[in-house]
Amino acid sequence: QVQLVESGGGLVQAGGSLRLSCAASGRTFRTYVRAWFRQAPGKEREFVGAITWSGGSTYYADSVKGRFTIARDNSKNTVYLQMNSLKPEDTAVYYCTAGLPKASVTSESEYDFWGQGTQVTVSS
Repeated sequence: QVQLVESGGGLVQAGGSLRLSCAASGRTFRTYVRAWFRQAPGKEREFVGAITWSGGSTYYADSVKGRFTIARDNSKNTVYLQMNSLKPEDTAVYYCTAGLPKASVTSESEYDFWGQGTQVTVSS
């Protein structure tokens, strides 16, 4: 059974940092694009960041560029999201995903495997 399991979420004050992890099991995602999306209350799910299979290319939403860093360790089948300088507007459930995008790495329809999500809450 394929599973993506996120961890590392929690409550943090504005300006603080969190590091999310997403461990995959059931198959290897070594050749897959890995990405993070988030969904805030009352809003649609949105793209946060993505990383190619080799880690050679990364992509970020404008809202997190310069504050968030995505990385992966293929030997551990795990992807990470380092979040610094957190803002209250970063509050959301964060989802990790894996897929083989053909058109756009920012589109959630391009991803086949999803985790259950981890809550990140940033207090002001």
